[in-house]
Amino acid sequence: MAQRIIIADDHPLFRTALGHAVGRVWPEAEIVETSSAKGAREAVETGAEALLLDLHMEDSNGLSALMDFRQDFPALPVVIVSASEETRVYAAASQLGAAAFIPKSASLETMREALARVREGENWFPETGSGPDKDLAKIASLTPAQRRILGQLSEGLLNKQIAYELDISEATVKAHITAIFRKLGVVNRTQAVLLAGKLDVDQAEADPAAG
Repeated sequence: MAQRIIIADDHPLFRTALGHAVGRVWPEAEIVETSSAKGAREAVETGAEALLLDLHMEDSNGLSALMDFRQDFPALPVVIVSASEETRVYAAASQLGAAAFIPKSASLETMREALARVREGENWFPETGSGPDKDLAKIASLTPAQRRILGQLSEGLLNKQIAYELDISEATVKAHITAIFRKLGVVNRTQAVLLAGKLDVDQAEADPAAG
């Protein structure tokens, strides 16, 4: 089967730039472009050598999409591409299982270097200068269902609204929330939502004291 590289970014010009870098590293590969996380998932499900994933698209924001892909496709190298220049975001992406983090300000040569490392089974990240984040480790311990509910708590949904959205009972929602609080080491929704904010790249950049 021919190699396939998926590029998921909602900026056509940047997809083109990434495509040039991919073509130099995987000259024999088929390049599949998409502008959404949903499109990326559909493409990955039919086979992929690597996924280049933007952190900001219409149907995804922050590091939650990375966690979803790592959960469902653990063998797939996921390369994060982002306009972020925040070292905590680099470190968080590494901790959550990304194979590389390429800032959008990087030169074409740097992009090729990073992708070449990924092709060889290695990782590539800018210098972070920070260690593992215990809160991210707690979030990563949640099941996919618990992460979805945590996301809905962050949106301000009530238990009955979450139950309706997920087509489950309110009792099941409450059980999930209890488990979420226990895993995160928090006692209420406000504390849980504050922790979940660490997956939001915009919040990480806006709050230099976070982490």
